Amino acid sequence: MRKKEAKKKAGAVRDKRKDSFLQRLIKDLKTNHILYLMILPVLAYYVLFSYVPMTGIQLAFKNYRIKDGIWGSPWVGLAHFRRFFSSYNFSTLIWNTLAISVYCLIIGAVIPVLFSVLINYIRSSKWKKTLQMVTYLPYFISTVVLVGMLGIFLGDSGIINVFLEKLGLESIPFLSSGKLFRGVYAWSGAWQSLGYSSVIYIAALSGVDQQIHEAAIVDGASIWRRIWHIDLMELRPTMLVLLIMSLGSLINVGYEKVLLMQNSLNTSTSEILSTYIYKVGLINSDYGFSTAVGLFNSLVSMVLLLVANRVSKKLAGYSLW
Repeated sequence: MRKKEAKKKAGAVRDKRKDSFLQRLIKDLKTNHILYLMILPVLAYYVLFSYVPMTGIQLAFKNYRIKDGIWGSPWVGLAHFRRFFSSYNFSTLIWNTLAISVYCLIIGAVIPVLFSVLINYIRSSKWKKTLQMVTYLPYFISTVVLVGMLGIFLGDSGIINVFLEKLGLESIPFLSSGKLFRGVYAWSGAWQSLGYSSVIYIAALSGVDQQIHEAAIVDGASIWRRIWHIDLMELRPTMLVLLIMSLGSLINVGYEKVLLMQNSLNTSTSEILSTYIYKVGLINSDYGFSTAVGLFNSLVSMVLLLVANRVSKKLAGYSLW
């Protein structure tokens, strides 16, 4: 009898919570109906272009035939995943993707922070704005133009190698060497996104109370001490949040720049998951297999994001949710 009464009380409490929630929702809809109308186009956009296309995920479990369509193609279960996991280049693709991504992650986390600290200690507002503008401009260069610039400067007959040959030195195969591919890819990306990536750090540093710096100077703290104990401590929450977001895309490297820089001499290190999906899906027309590889990529990215968020929340107390 006591258990039944407890269940009834628990059910009554849940019903009251539901009723109160519905009442609050209806009241909020009446009060802020204009705001809800304004958000409808955004919701429609995400539903149409983000959630509806998810029906195509079923291709990962089907042997897709154009004449039968997505719904009529035969079901093959996990055959595409088993084929990918047992392929000879599975480990190579994972390693190349992680190596490039971690390289870019480290550079992308350190260089913008150092640059924002440098900008913060420039006293002349004129030079500060000029430097910000100059470093921000490369972000608007398209990927095709950027890779073309790399060919002009770093190609076998590029400006740098011609200069080295005139000095009597050997030319360096920047774009045709598998060993140098990751460095060229990562550092060129860091140069292009330096100004854009440092904006949020510069904004965070602008909110630091100058009285803290003045008190540190009175206490005899050097500029390096102030950077370490004041500026970097202020940037730590922002750095952790951005790091969590970056870890979510750790295995999801874009294919455009890699594909444009790729050639027969650097394929050993430049062949990654995204380029493999592009070649298998669009060039070889193996849509089911490429969808399975892409789904594996997305699932790993989601798991990495959840783990990174949980670890950051427990160790540092900062998280996305």
